[in-house]
Amino acid sequence: MPPRLKVWAACRALSIRPRPLSARPPLRCAAVPVRTFADSTNTTNTTPAVPASKLPEGYEDPEPESQAKKNESEHDDNVLQALDKLKMISYGLNPFDPAVEGHKYGLPQLPLPSPMHMKHRYDDVVVQLTKLIMRDGKLSKAQRDMAMILNYLRTSPPPKINPSKPLMPGSPPAAHLPLDPITYITIAIDSVAPLVRVRALAGAAGGGKALDIPVPLAARQRRRMAFQWILDVVEKKPSKGSGRGMFPTRVAEEIVAVVEGRSGVWDKRFLLHKQATSARANLNYKAPPRRH
Repeated sequence: MPPRLKVWAACRALSIRPRPLSARPPLRCAAVPVRTFADSTNTTNTTPAVPASKLPEGYEDPEPESQAKKNESEHDDNVLQALDKLKMISYGLNPFDPAVEGHKYGLPQLPLPSPMHMKHRYDDVVVQLTKLIMRDGKLSKAQRDMAMILNYLRTSPPPKINPSKPLMPGSPPAAHLPLDPITYITIAIDSVAPLVRVRALAGAAGGGKALDIPVPLAARQRRRMAFQWILDVVEKKPSKGSGRGMFPTRVAEEIVAVVEGRSGVWDKRFLLHKQATSARANLNYKAPPRRH
């Protein structure tokens, strides 16, 4: 029987010799002679100028390289300035106006308008309505609810205006209201807001009876009374469920109903104006002088 062949035994019989490295020539540094006192550190060109009379005809002095680079950089700066001016013209600005030069959109007007201030960055109507829906001093929750109300108005379909209960004059078309929810809610509040309120003067009618006197309201007072009416209607409506967005949704639905003329707030406004009209004869009432 022949013996078994083993690979390791065959490998031991091989003789492996490494290849010798080629010898590299040694590095040599040549010494550079330097004359300490004779060499000058001035890098400027000290070549004496050749008189113009000894130069051949048609000879032109070549432009130095530094001067060529300088002219090229100046040309690039001029091109960039021209492009900036063209861009300002595309924005509708005058590039030669000293107040606009160097600024992409010009300098702001001083004093700064109210939206530029941190505490006045929101619309006045939104701020007033947000504080009216605030409860227990939780302003952040009221702001979240107002954001949900505006988002509901923005995503809702265009309202159907009732001709018998028109909006205030100068209102945009109904199709444009969802595009601007702040204008939407402002028009809804101002349209249903009363112009006057009836003030009862105790004892003015004689015999201890109160006398009704109509009193005009300012813009903030009108909006406050109208939004309070809307909140009263919302609180009396049955709840559709629980959740963070239920109250804002009901308020937004009532605002849409006001714009479409389906809300009961219109009846309150008509009743108040009717009462004030009937009491307009009492405007000439003068309070009697006080007894000392």
